[in-house]
Amino acid sequence: DRAPLRQEPNPQRFPPFESLTREIFTQDNRAMKIPVISFLRTLSFSLTAAFLALPAIAQNNLDVPKPAPSAAVVTSPSAAPAGQPSAADMQKMMEMSKPGENQKLLASLAGNWTYTVKMWMNPDPKAPPLETKGSAIRKSVMDGRYLIGDYNGKIKMPGPDGKMKESMFKGMGIDAYDNIKRKFVSSWIDNMGTGIMQVEGDYDPAAKTITYTGEMEMMPGMKSKVRQVVKIADKDHNIFEWYEDHGGQEAKTMEISYSRKK
Repeated sequence: DRAPLRQEPNPQRFPPFESLTREIFTQDNRAMKIPVISFLRTLSFSLTAAFLALPAIAQNNLDVPKPAPSAAVVTSPSAAPAGQPSAADMQKMMEMSKPGENQKLLASLAGNWTYTVKMWMNPDPKAPPLETKGSAIRKSVMDGRYLIGDYNGKIKMPGPDGKMKESMFKGMGIDAYDNIKRKFVSSWIDNMGTGIMQVEGDYDPAAKTITYTGEMEMMPGMKSKVRQVVKIADKDHNIFEWYEDHGGQEAKTMEISYSRKK
């Protein structure tokens, strides 16, 4: 960068001090000779000094250093942006998204089934359970990742008059093994409510049993712990058991026996 040229005073714009005094003394104000000369001399010195200082001021303003541009950050082509998975993480995620042996276990339950339900709703432990029947269609979907079940049957429920009444029952379940959580997970909906029941659990290969635990809320503020047990007897038979927490004590309130349709 070139420094700006220093400008010299223009004698035409600022007449010499002698010219100003000569013009004043030609008039009838010689009595003011000394004060006027002193004033003009001071004014001339001030204007000249200010004029000579302008280039220096301009030069100082132009010489203010500008902030240096920020250096470019060089990143490795393989490095992932902050908060994003790396290429190795993505590869691991792809591997963990594949179905394995636990998904195959659930897929073995696919097919057409008939079932019998036993429900212990009477507080009298000696009272016989209520029994109903129904059918289920289970399908393995998304390349064996999930098991979807569609359940239909009849169930006896107390009517407005308190008497037991037979009603149509419809339910739907989604079962899976979550490779990230390393847990079996299950969700359930039916026409007897508006919520989604969710439980998770583990498989015991020795007992061929999946045990789920969760929580249900039948009424606002009335939460209770539940336990579900799925016993896989063989490829054509399995049993579902439902346990509820009643005042700190667990009680079995339902059992469903499934048989594969021939």
